[in-house]
Amino acid sequence: MTGKGQTKSVPAKVLGWIGVGKMGNPMATRMIEAGYQVLISDPVAENRASLVARGAAVAGSISEIANRCDIIFSTIPNDAALSAIVYDSGPDGSGLLAEARAGCIFVEMSTVSPTVSERVATDLKLHGIRYLRCPVSGSTALARNGELTVLASGDETAWQETEALLDLLATRKFYLGGGEEARYMKLVLNTLVGATSSILGEALVLGAKGGLAPRQMMDVISESAVASPLVKYKKEMISNLDFTPAFSVSQMIKDFMLITDAGRSNQVPMVVANTILQQYIAASNVGYAEQDFFALFDWMREGGGLDAKE
Repeated sequence: MTGKGQTKSVPAKVLGWIGVGKMGNPMATRMIEAGYQVLISDPVAENRASLVARGAAVAGSISEIANRCDIIFSTIPNDAALSAIVYDSGPDGSGLLAEARAGCIFVEMSTVSPTVSERVATDLKLHGIRYLRCPVSGSTALARNGELTVLASGDETAWQETEALLDLLATRKFYLGGGEEARYMKLVLNTLVGATSSILGEALVLGAKGGLAPRQMMDVISESAVASPLVKYKKEMISNLDFTPAFSVSQMIKDFMLITDAGRSNQVPMVVANTILQQYIAASNVGYAEQDFFALFDWMREGGGLDAKE
């Protein structure tokens, strides 16, 4: 209680954020705009600079984030990056496992393998660090607008204590259980997302062979029973044959490797997913690696003998 004329003490709102690239940058920006101090770490100077311009501070090491922050977010590219920040952040200092305080919350928001995530979870728990697996679904535009979908699992108290923060990032939130459920749910969604590009590409090439233009087909598909938010979001990209990346072919290859590896680990015969992975690899090998993953359509057009105007 505070007496009349006294100022109530407000705890410092310093959040750690490891990885402020394509997705992490708009998410961390929303925290800054909500009034939080955000201490960031990222190996890319441009990523750091854009957030410093918005008010973020740059940590000298992962150790500094671990020592100063009770809630730490990460948006990182892969399993190797997760292992590095937890176990060994390199010459700049030790990882979260050695440096983070007992009771702190680690909210890991990337697409990584359930196997590596489970190992991390076991080790963090032994050190009293609360681990929330929290991958997100949605585009960079949705991230900027705070309209992502959050898939969470892990320490339930961490979920409860970070819900208000996650509300700044997402319009839909799902707590799925105490283990790796969120990791598997993200792989389920990404399987369907990646497969959409593949089957839509094949269907559009078939239509093009019958004299239909991409825009004609997308106009009809977007108003049909098979329309989806994803198909509508990609409508202009496909109609204009402009595959400027929102999520690249190389990124989808990484995700489909996680998907098919998880299938093998769980004795699930991912026949279709393995075929689609090979399509993405083949497209990457002929120059589509850094184009949007819906460029599978363009790759299939070339394979079908269609010229640039068809």
